[in-house]
Amino acid sequence: MRRRHMSDMARPGVGLCGGPCLIAAMTLYEPVGKAPDPLALAGFVPRESEGGIARDLLRPYFPPDREMLLLAGFDGYERLVRLEHAEGDRSGRCVISARSWRALLDSDITTALMAHNHPSGAAWPSNADRRCTQEAALFLRTLDVDLVDHLIFVASGHFSFRRAEFM
Repeated sequence: MRRRHMSDMARPGVGLCGGPCLIAAMTLYEPVGKAPDPLALAGFVPRESEGGIARDLLRPYFPPDREMLLLAGFDGYERLVRLEHAEGDRSGRCVISARSWRALLDSDITTALMAHNHPSGAAWPSNADRRCTQEAALFLRTLDVDLVDHLIFVASGHFSFRRAEFM
């Protein structure tokens, strides 16, 4: 094992959060050559820890061989009032049609949830996933609808933009 000190990770006199150091030195132990567990990445929820909405409502919709996107709309009492889906095209990308947005927004929703699957098994969001989430959040915000999360499902669990603090 290799020893690292906090002083190796921060400037002298400044803590990791930018403030003064309260602890002179702290030692972290980590095995040499061991990559971090990809499932331990911030924002990842293992399948056995998924909540009811992810496990019972959303996960059953996703086919294992192609990408699909779901838009769920909830009312002020957090009741599901509309569920729209978009299939992946030949390139594998999901495009949210104007019809899907209209149907979702005509349902008098106050919050929305985006979810899609990655059949490749890679739970981490792509740049396109991040851009789409930002654009959807801005669009919905102008209509007084809060995008509460964007989930990316894989066989072993799902990634949450909210848990990863990407939203």
